[in-house]
Amino acid sequence: MSQNHLTELAVEVVKRALAAGATDAECTVAEGEEFSANVRMRELESLKEAGSRGAGVRVLVGKRTGSTSTSDLSPDGIARLVASAMELASVTNEDPHVGLPDPGEMGSISGDLGLYCKDVAGLETELKIETARRAEIAALDTDPRISNSEGASFDTHAGRHVFANSRGFCGAYRTSYCSLSAVPVAREGDSMERDYWDSLARGFAGLEQPEKVGSTAARRALRRLHPTKVATQKVPVVFEPRVARSLVGSLFDAVHGMAVYRHQSFLAGRVGERVASEKVTVIDDATIPGLFGTSPFDDEGVPSRRTVVIERGVLKSYLLNCYAARKLGLKTTGNASRGLTGNAGIGHGNFYVEKGVESPDAIIAGIRNGFYVTQTQGFGVNIVTGDYSQGASGLWIRDGELAFAVSEVTIAANLKDMFLGLDAVGSDLEFRGSVAAPTLKIGEMTVGGK
Repeated sequence: MSQNHLTELAVEVVKRALAAGATDAECTVAEGEEFSANVRMRELESLKEAGSRGAGVRVLVGKRTGSTSTSDLSPDGIARLVASAMELASVTNEDPHVGLPDPGEMGSISGDLGLYCKDVAGLETELKIETARRAEIAALDTDPRISNSEGASFDTHAGRHVFANSRGFCGAYRTSYCSLSAVPVAREGDSMERDYWDSLARGFAGLEQPEKVGSTAARRALRRLHPTKVATQKVPVVFEPRVARSLVGSLFDAVHGMAVYRHQSFLAGRVGERVASEKVTVIDDATIPGLFGTSPFDDEGVPSRRTVVIERGVLKSYLLNCYAARKLGLKTTGNASRGLTGNAGIGHGNFYVEKGVESPDAIIAGIRNGFYVTQTQGFGVNIVTGDYSQGASGLWIRDGELAFAVSEVTIAANLKDMFLGLDAVGSDLEFRGSVAAPTLKIGEMTVGGK
């Protein structure tokens, strides 16, 4: 469907809901097309192409809400959609904090945010397959020890998103992306290790060359060969950017408005306090053109914005939608997020740690004995208490150099101490998704080994 048709549909759903007795209503309509090509050992293994289209409505009847979604966009399907939502609203409990944004809070960023590249739709299937094949071949040809592969993949997506509500807001935007990844397997003697590398961009031209993706993945797998355990000890721990993202993701969970008002975050009630090292500034910015957490408005029709979450170690703001803001007596930060149905949750835009001044090599060079983490496993992060314990693998730092591979160890501390003890922030910030961080060094953590 055209964007105009989807917009008209969203407006029509809202009108029908009001006619059925809703005091307020909001509708999301989305459609998308996705493609995936996977090759393994130089041969095409799978090919997938799919499309989807759907609409969701949330109705408010006083302080009661109901929401449903459908992929049937026929007149009968839309009628059932509205009727089902109204029926659900009639049996839910009242909630004094539900409601749409005030009219003065709504709006949209103007101008081109670089979210859609039309070249994605025009890519030939053979080109997509060949791009994945080139990445895998580059990995296999890097070194004789790359003896196997879990494959390489090339994926694309293009979609439209429309949102309308009964208070006069209606907005729409298009998105696209391409991604390329390779997962080679290295083997030497009885040691066998895998690793990966990927590239993500709004359009084909923004991707790293497949040869770079493949060779980088291969080098990462090779350096993991013959890992060892180390004795349990307290040492500096350095998180490479790919792993530092997960640490920043835990911070997002801690400033998530729902967790805060439920007192399920170790950062609840701490705005204005020092919660991290002075070297740490954390930003949530959904306005940066071309990035993957960017959008002109959030999923309540509030304009996207830049929010300083932590400034030089001091907690400045939580991330909120309208509901969490009302619960906390604050204003929304434009972070409402949802799928087709349900009440809005809270999401981030481009959530990242600002880059520092030290290069990753300089950070490593300053460590006599420490651990460079390249992968974590498990779910050992407690946002309520801040307790952090993760399985990890990576490389041991000895006399300022990456000396040997390490696996099957545990890194543990408390997030409160980790962020306060974060004493080096790298200069290598790069966005490979909507959460990003440069190299981060924690002054001391417990590495649990043999």
